[in-house]
Amino acid sequence: MTTYTFSEARQKLSSVLEKARSEGEVLIKRKDGSTFVVKPVSAKKSPLDVTGVNVNLSAKEIVDIVREIRER
Repeated sequence: MTTYTFSEARQKLSSVLEKARSEGEVLIKRKDGSTFVVKPVSAKKSPLDVTGVNVNLSAKEIVDIVREIRER
């Protein structure tokens, strides 16, 4: 894990954020000894949240296809 002083982090904020993205987290230390962790936040997105596909089928056609598949 990479550690930066507060001054370094302030001057190189973009680099600090990229390092946090690639390594998972970075530490920032202040002169008074306090330490902070910077880490990326993962998007809370459902795995079922996908873009639809236009297949130009009516609801009846889709139901017929599903019923046909279930009969096999």
